[in-house]
Amino acid sequence: MTATAVGAPAERREARLKVSGTARYAAEHALPGRLYARPVPATIARGRVTAVDASAALALPGVVTVLSHDNAPRLGDADDPTLAVLQDPRVPHRGWCVALVVAETLEAARAAAAAVRVTYTEEPHDVTLTEDHAEVYVPEKANGGYPAVRERGDADGAFAAAAVRVDATYQVPPLHNHPMEPHASTAHWDGDRLTVYTSSQGTSVVRMTLAGLFGLPQERISVVAEHVGGGFGSKGTPRPDVVLAAMAARETGRPVTLALPRRFLPCTVGHRAPTVQRMRLGAGTDGRLTALLHESTTHTSRIKEFVEQAAVPSRVMYAAPGSRTVHRVVRLDVPTPSWMRAPGEAPGMYALESAMDELACALGMDPVELRIVNEPESEPDSGKPFSSRHLVECLREGARRFGWAERDPRPGSHRQGPLLLGTGVAAATYPVMVQPSTARAHARPDGTYLVEVNATDIGTGARTVLAQVAADALGVPLDRVGIEVGSSDLPYASLAGGSSGSASWGWAVHEACARLGERLAARTEPLPPQGLTAEADTSGTADADSPYARHAFGAHFAEVAVDTVTGEVRVRRLLGVYAAGRILNARTARSQFVGGMTMGLGMALTEDSTVDPAFGDFAQSDLASYHVPVNADVPDIEAHWIEEDDAHLNPMGSKGIGEIGIVGTAAAVANAVHHATGVRLRDLPLTPDRVLTALSGGG
Repeated sequence: MTATAVGAPAERREARLKVSGTARYAAEHALPGRLYARPVPATIARGRVTAVDASAALALPGVVTVLSHDNAPRLGDADDPTLAVLQDPRVPHRGWCVALVVAETLEAARAAAAAVRVTYTEEPHDVTLTEDHAEVYVPEKANGGYPAVRERGDADGAFAAAAVRVDATYQVPPLHNHPMEPHASTAHWDGDRLTVYTSSQGTSVVRMTLAGLFGLPQERISVVAEHVGGGFGSKGTPRPDVVLAAMAARETGRPVTLALPRRFLPCTVGHRAPTVQRMRLGAGTDGRLTALLHESTTHTSRIKEFVEQAAVPSRVMYAAPGSRTVHRVVRLDVPTPSWMRAPGEAPGMYALESAMDELACALGMDPVELRIVNEPESEPDSGKPFSSRHLVECLREGARRFGWAERDPRPGSHRQGPLLLGTGVAAATYPVMVQPSTARAHARPDGTYLVEVNATDIGTGARTVLAQVAADALGVPLDRVGIEVGSSDLPYASLAGGSSGSASWGWAVHEACARLGERLAARTEPLPPQGLTAEADTSGTADADSPYARHAFGAHFAEVAVDTVTGEVRVRRLLGVYAAGRILNARTARSQFVGGMTMGLGMALTEDSTVDPAFGDFAQSDLASYHVPVNADVPDIEAHWIEEDDAHLNPMGSKGIGEIGIVGTAAAVANAVHHATGVRLRDLPLTPDRVLTALSGGG
C-alpha cells in the first residue's frame, strides 16, 4: 500500500474534546475529597524568613493546614535547586515560596494565603543587568552544553582591517512564556503510591524527579499529562507546583490541586533571560564577511546557573574567516531563567540578523543578496557538511511571494499620510534535535491498531502526527490506528522540547509499527484473541553522533506601517518560508509556523518585562501589563515551505518546526521599521514611546 497518511492535512484527534470542553486538564481532575493549595510568595528580594505566623489563616473556615520550612515534609536532594521548596528559611528572590496554604475550597485557600504573616531579615539585593557589571564572568558552558566561547582565526584583526564595519549593541528584555493553561498539578497518594496529574511537557522527567524528592521507586509513581494547554518551554522540566501538590497531598492524606495564579508565573516558572548583545561584522566591498564577533551578556539567579546561548546561532549561519562568539553571565537576585521557545536562537538571531541588515545598508546592498553571498559550504563551527541547507531557496521563494523585487531600498521613501511604510527580511535557523524514545504497537483481531508512547501533546497535534506515522509504517488507513500518549505508565519517551518531539517519538513509533508489520506479514493464521504486539527502543540510534550538521532554516519577510503621530507600529504582512525536512501534517505544521511567527511579532512589538530595581520584582506580571499579540495585531500572515528530502535525519525525514517560526520574525519586523523610518532601533520591543523618541531625534 502506498503511504499517504504522512503529509496529509489530517484533523487533530483531540479537537472535538477541546472545543466541547470535555478534555480534562491538570486542575480539572475532581478526585473525591480534593483540597486546594495556594503558595505564599516572598515579598523581599533577598534575605531569610524569621517567622511564619499562620494563626489568622488557620482560624479561617475551611483551612486544613499551612506548611512552611518549619513543618513541611523533608525532601530528598534536588538536582534542580528551584524545587527545594519549604526546606529552609532562605529567600533567594522575590516570589520564592515561603509557605503553602491548603484548604477545602479555592476561595478559602486564597483568603488564607493573604492572612499568613511572614517576617524577614532583609539583605541587600542586586537585580540589574549591565554589560559591564562588576561580577560578570564567562561560564564553562552555555545552555545545551555549548562551549561558552568559540574562536576561529584572528577576529579582531579581521574586523579592524575590514572595508565595511558594523559595531552595534542589541538588547532583548526578560520575556515570559504565559501559556494559556497556567502551571497546575493534582496529586493523590494511595498508601505509598503517588499519582499526579500535571501540566508538563514531559511526564517521565517529572516521575524521575518526584522519585528522588520523595524517596520512592519510579514504578510507584504515575504522572499523567493527557492534555496540556501550552508550555513554550516553561513546562519542559518540573516546576514547584508539582512538588508542592505532592507534598500537601502526603501531609493531608487527601488529593490536592495547586494551580499557580498567573501573577505568580513570572517569578516561579522561569523566563527568557534578558540579553545585551554586541555584534561586530566586517566585510569587503563585495559583501563577503571577513569578521563576525558576537558577545552576549545575560543574567542568572544565585541558586542555579542558566546561560542563554544567544551567540550559538552565529556559529552556524554565515562563513567568516575570523570569528569569535562569547557568552557572559551575571548572578543576580532574580528568579532562575529557564527555557522559552527557541532559547538562544530567538534573541541571538535578532541581534545577528539586525546587524546583517545594518551591514547591507552600509554596503548599499540588497539584504537578501547579502545573505546569499555569505552562504557557507559547510557548517562554520564544526566543519561538518550540512545534511541539507536550503536557506537560499527559502530566501528566493520568500522574496518572490512577498514581491521583494518591487521594493524601493531607500529608507523612508514610502509614505501614506502620517504613515511610513517599510519592508524587512531576516533568516532563521534551528538545530535538529532527536532523543531516544520507546513505543509499543499492538494489532487487534478486528483489524485495528493501538500505538502507545509517552509523548506529550502540548497543543501541537502530536497525537495526530504520530497516528499518521504509524498508519504509513503499517500500511493501513489512518482511521484504523488508535493512539495513547501523556502518561508515564506508557513506554518511555523524551519530553516535548527543542522541536524534537515528533522526530524522537515518531522514530520509535515507526520502528515499532514496522516490526509489527513484519510479524503480521509472516503470519498465515488469524491473530490470537489477545492480538499481537511489537516494541521499539531507539537508544543508540536516535542519539548516535551524526557526521552531518543538521538544522532547519527559514526566511522571514515583514511589511510594517509606522504612525509618525502616535509612534505605533502596525505589521501589515508577515510571510515565512521554511526548509524543515518532510512536513508530517500540512494543517498542524502551518499552525505551528504561524504560531511561532505571531510569538515573534510579540517579541518585536509588545512583549516587555522589566525588573524593578527597588523591589526586585517583575513589573509586568499578568496579561493586563504583559502584552501578547492578538488576532488584530496580524492582519495577514502566511507560512509556506519548500520540499526538502533529507535522508540523514530519521525514518520520516522530518525536522522540528515548533520553534523556527519565532526565530527570525523579530529581526524582520525591526528591519522593516528601519526601512520605513530610516531610524535604527536596537532595543526590543519597538513600543510607541521608543519609536516617537527615535523619530524626534532623541535616540
